[in-house]
Amino acid sequence: MLPYSEPSLSTEPTLLSVLDELKSREPIFHHPELGTTRADFDKMMAPDFWEVGASGRRYSRESILNELERRYSGEYVESPLEATEFHCRNLAEDVYLLTYTLCQGERKTRRATIWQRTDTGWKIVFHQGTIVQES
Repeated sequence: MLPYSEPSLSTEPTLLSVLDELKSREPIFHHPELGTTRADFDKMMAPDFWEVGASGRRYSRESILNELERRYSGEYVESPLEATEFHCRNLAEDVYLLTYTLCQGERKTRRATIWQRTDTGWKIVFHQGTIVQES
C-alpha cells in the first residue's frame, strides 16, 4: 500500500468567482434561502442527477427528493454543519467539480459535487460523500 499524503489543492485564479458562487450552495440542500420544497430541489438537480452516499450506497434522484421532502417536513433534526477546504476545478464547458470537507459533529466527510451552469441557473449533476477514516 502506498503511504498516505494529503494533496495540496488550490483553485485556479480564473475560477475564484465560480468557487464563491458554488460555496454559497454547499453543502447541497442545506440552504433554506435557495428553497425548501420538492419543487425547489427538483429545479436544482439535473434530470439525470444521482448520488453516492457516505455509506457507499447509490441514491436516485427520486429517492433524494423523497428524503428532502421528509427532511423539510419538520420531523428531521440535523447536527450543525461546518464546510471547509473548498476547491473548484473546471471539467468541461460550464461543468465544475467542487470538493470540500464537511464536519457534522464528530463525523467528517469529504464531499464532491459536479455542478453545471445552465440558462436557468446552477444544476447539481452528481454528489458523493466519503467518510474520513482518521489514522
